[in-house]
Amino acid sequence: MSGDGAVEDSYQGGLREVARVVLLDPEDRILLLHGHEPDDPSDDWWFTPGGGVEGDETRERAALRELAEETGITGVELGPVLWRRRCSFPFAGRRWDQDEWYYLARTGRAVAPAGRERLALTELERRSVAGARWWTCQELARAHETVYPTRLAELLRRLLDEGPPPGPEILDTEIV
Repeated sequence: MSGDGAVEDSYQGGLREVARVVLLDPEDRILLLHGHEPDDPSDDWWFTPGGGVEGDETRERAALRELAEETGITGVELGPVLWRRRCSFPFAGRRWDQDEWYYLARTGRAVAPAGRERLALTELERRSVAGARWWTCQELARAHETVYPTRLAELLRRLLDEGPPPGPEILDTEIV
């Protein structure tokens, strides 16, 4: 899931290179987007902002572009790659196979994501992204909603307690 314009809407398979952002505010809350199947809002989940690399852009550039397109938040500096994950899932009538890199970023103030009318969402995103919310680690740990990656509460707790890992942690492959 993510705002990469025609690239996303025309995705035809193969391994998609994806950059995601673990954006933390001054209170150590993480920003997650609320998504759902385009034709079934009851099939929903929460996920970090991010999306596919376009053309010859770097993953870092893709992460910042996607964050701006999906939330309107700009002016953040990316930190290290925290986690890497391969995943495969059905969405919008097709299977998506992704190699995801999760970058740490912080914002100096609690920022409300821009209203939908001000975001650069693709047609698919307009039909499948319901909003955004800042979550505390405790809220994530208690959540009954589906969150991706599935161990996000545990990963966030370790990040807040120990700081970033010395190199990217390879997460288990998730196949839905």
